[in-house]
Amino acid sequence: MSLPLKTLNLKKEIIKKYGKSETDTGNCIVQISFFTLKINKISNHLKKNKKDFNSERSLRILVYKRKKLLKYLKKNNIKLFKTILKRIKTGTV
Repeated sequence: MSLPLKTLNLKKEIIKKYGKSETDTGNCIVQISFFTLKINKISNHLKKNKKDFNSERSLRILVYKRKKLLKYLKKNNIKLFKTILKRIKTGTV
């Protein structure tokens, strides 16, 4: 199954913006951005489909993973953590 072109381009843009290289998908900031992208997508889906409990479970898992990465980032680089948190709150990740 391939990703839609819009999502693929958005992921490449995120990697260019936050990664150290074009193939740097393991960077903490890149992963937080990917999780935020998925969380927003699933949240919009759940607004339309309130009884989709599998997606709700997936959303909780993604939120937990993002929370763990944010906790790691806060422990290691507080300045970067604060800027990422501001971007998440404004929706410009």
